[in-house]
Amino acid sequence: MAKIVLHGEAIKLRLQGYTFGQIKRELGVAKSTLSDWLKNLPLSEEQLQLLAKNRNTSRDIRIERFRQTARNKRLLRLTNIFNEQKRELLPLSERELLIAGLFLYWGEGSKYRGRVAISNTDPRVIQFALYWMDKALKIPRSKLRILLHLYSDMDIKQETLFWSKSLRIPLGQFTKPYIKRTTREGLSYKSFGHGTCNLVCCDSALAEKIAMSIKAIAEYCGAKSSLFWYN
Repeated sequence: MAKIVLHGEAIKLRLQGYTFGQIKRELGVAKSTLSDWLKNLPLSEEQLQLLAKNRNTSRDIRIERFRQTARNKRLLRLTNIFNEQKRELLPLSERELLIAGLFLYWGEGSKYRGRVAISNTDPRVIQFALYWMDKALKIPRSKLRILLHLYSDMDIKQETLFWSKSLRIPLGQFTKPYIKRTTREGLSYKSFGHGTCNLVCCDSALAEKIAMSIKAIAEYCGAKSSLFWYN
């Protein structure tokens, strides 16, 4: 069974109140994999109390409570680190925001001449890219076009509405989505479940400025090469 199907089945069982041990026995998935898939789905106290009535699940319950205690400690530690970093890093100056976006563009941006575009499956990355384009590059939102790459087994209308709502961009700025003939069933890598979103703006002068800005930063850091997409 493909990993994406197992992933979905594991989540269904978890929401029904199954322990890690029960799901492992049911699906034959490694504990490490389940830990990754279900890390944000702890059992509620009510679900644990229901499980406690079954003697066969006593060991599973002990493991679940241990995992929850460890999870709570981890979340507290991360919350403290998060608050420390917020105080240290924020707010970003316009220059700092510009540079942060340039590094994102170097990794995820379009390398086609005359076009400024960033694509990703993570809605938060696209939301940041939109913020960067708006605040640092001063691109009017009305100039942006959204192109979605979706799979044939997706609800196209639902996914388009998802991205429109997430980005607060009207449907009129969405171009016809590219629909892959394949389905998600055979995928083995992690995904956010909403396809790939491309933020696109056709602006040759801005595309050249972004490219040369990245080249300047790269050379400053010692990454000098004659191989560059705008050479």
